[in-house]
Amino acid sequence: MSDTSKSDDSGTLDRRRAVKVLLAERRDLLVVTGLGSPSYDVFDAGDHDGNFYLWGAMGGAALVGLGLALAQPARPVAVVTGDGEQIMGAGGLMTVAVAAPGNLTIVVLDNGHYGETGMQRSHAGLGVRLDRVAQASGIEDAVEIADEAGLAAYRPKLLATSGGPRFLRVRIASGHVERALPPRDGVYLKHRMRGHLGFMVS
Repeated sequence: MSDTSKSDDSGTLDRRRAVKVLLAERRDLLVVTGLGSPSYDVFDAGDHDGNFYLWGAMGGAALVGLGLALAQPARPVAVVTGDGEQIMGAGGLMTVAVAAPGNLTIVVLDNGHYGETGMQRSHAGLGVRLDRVAQASGIEDAVEIADEAGLAAYRPKLLATSGGPRFLRVRIASGHVERALPPRDGVYLKHRMRGHLGFMVS
């Protein structure tokens, strides 16, 4: 059993660069973001009508992504969130595993800190391996990547509509990054996503 009292602070990837590498050539990928920095990262990589930015619902990003994946089985869906947000929603990983959507990938940007509340060290920063938590929850395809080459090689999985669910832990550095604020109007974001999916918007 691993010693979770030890710090786990060796991530070196720049979060903005990592997300840009992952979302390059995204095609018909739908993206749900966890609140805070992951939303800024995805927006900075290029705003898209297929992005749904969460501005609340701490811990709910994976489950929002699950609902979208089940409703749109022909489209690949990625949840891009942080370690703190996913720790709060750890139980949702079990629901994702049981529902088993083949088109869903959960991407956790792990810097081992709660970035939105003052950079306190998170459970992940104290040694909890979220990829192993995901595996124990029933998501068999759960991996860690800590280099750009690995992220680029992972992209075909991100765009797949079968073989999931998948869980990707991306080791990122914990340094400060300027905010890049996407739209914050929840109604607008809802209607934009519905329009992108071909539903009439009243």
